[in-house]
Amino acid sequence: MSTSHRVDYEVKDRVAVIALNRAPVNAIDHPMIDAIHAALRKADADPDVGAVIITSALPSMFCGGMDLKMVSQGDAQDLRTFVNKFYMETMDIQYAMTKPTIAAINGPARGAGMTLSITSDMIYAADDIDLGYPEIDVGLIPAIHYVHLPRQISRHKAFELLFGGQPISAAEAAALGIINHAVPRDELLDRARAMGRMLAAKSPAIMALARQSYMRANDLDYRRNVENQIETLCNVYSTADGREGLMAFLEKRRAKWVGRS
Repeated sequence: MSTSHRVDYEVKDRVAVIALNRAPVNAIDHPMIDAIHAALRKADADPDVGAVIITSALPSMFCGGMDLKMVSQGDAQDLRTFVNKFYMETMDIQYAMTKPTIAAINGPARGAGMTLSITSDMIYAADDIDLGYPEIDVGLIPAIHYVHLPRQISRHKAFELLFGGQPISAAEAAALGIINHAVPRDELLDRARAMGRMLAAKSPAIMALARQSYMRANDLDYRRNVENQIETLCNVYSTADGREGLMAFLEKRRAKWVGRS
């Protein structure tokens, strides 16, 4: 196993496991996303890897979202730089991967944790966790999910989840089609590894060509729509309520929205 200051990396039975490892909640910052990108590229370049799993090395959290302290210390341009790297570069790396990727969510996933998961080809989750999009409650928006989620589930249910901000169980997420499977926690990584081994046993040449064809067939105008959402996210961050929501979260108090007492 190799370890960076943000992720662990291990290959076994032709399956690479990338484990987020930034206590306490795997908050995504520049070094974290750089480390994830480097690990994905490493796995894709390794002929002894046939599939990739993204999970968490922390037992109680998959990913709590973006590092909001980092976000609060910058301006809208700093946020645009970060989100372009996190959204667009991650999407581009996943788009070009020649090997299938599986997210194994072994703890609660929020915001950026959900974003990281949906760039993968398949999602497994422990059945005792919940998933959610709480950005609106901290003065931000779950931008990429405005594009992704209505394509996965009904437009009206997507609106409820994205604008309500309330988490849902892994079982409900599986029933809605947001994830592939909700499985017992003690089986999660074994189930993901079993799927990874099954995929890795297939022809590498055919897998690469088939996956790239699949990505092209399903991209449509997805990338352009995500770019549009980045602009909206940065505009939201520039508002008084955007700054207030972040500060309230960091200061552990209730937000005082403009026009409300």
